[in-house]
Amino acid sequence: MTIKNIFFDFDGVIAESVSAKTDAFREMYLPYGEGIADKVIDYHLKNGGVSRYDKFKHWEKTFFGKEISEERVQELAQQFSKLVLEKVITSEQVPGANAFIKKYAGTLNFWIITGTPTTEIEIIAKERGLTKYFIGIHGSPEKKRYWTEYLIKSHNLKREETLFLGDATTDQDAAMFSRLHFALRKNDENRDIFKDYKGMSFNSFSELEGILNKTKSINIDKSENI
Repeated sequence: MTIKNIFFDFDGVIAESVSAKTDAFREMYLPYGEGIADKVIDYHLKNGGVSRYDKFKHWEKTFFGKEISEERVQELAQQFSKLVLEKVITSEQVPGANAFIKKYAGTLNFWIITGTPTTEIEIIAKERGLTKYFIGIHGSPEKKRYWTEYLIKSHNLKREETLFLGDATTDQDAAMFSRLHFALRKNDENRDIFKDYKGMSFNSFSELEGILNKTKSINIDKSENI
């Protein structure tokens, strides 16, 4: 395969920010008891790429029997954003992520597709100094399947030349839906979820670069290491 386009998820792929969001959800639901907080976190980890809006709707209906209004969803989302935004901005990078992005942004086409709201991920990318390396940065309320198809069609991308880097089932689902290559970024939070996964995977971007080099998927300058 030859890769010319890469779609990046953000949390757990570019930044080690999954735990920051896990902690924020726990803090929001802990007043309702440890049992509910534990169930919230279990659902969050198993549905990592699902937007916070859909998660809040699910939890409010499941735990409290409420069909909540969009106004209430927005209130919860704003409360969550206040808890998590700075933590995500200052979280550690996934090993080698920044170097890989900067090294190949001139020869490959990069986009971010995430479950984080678009307005928020734009702020995060700007604060982390990453905006200029991506053609587009896209998040919720649109789902990842929407964005993969939108970008493929609007930029006339070839599916066989496009790779989705993700760490959640929604990332894998979007890649499969749009018939893209997929590489799983492995971490502690998704180990059990992907225990039977046999496809391309990586822990660090130096490992991913090695895989892509070995398969001759991209042109590698071997004098530069991430």
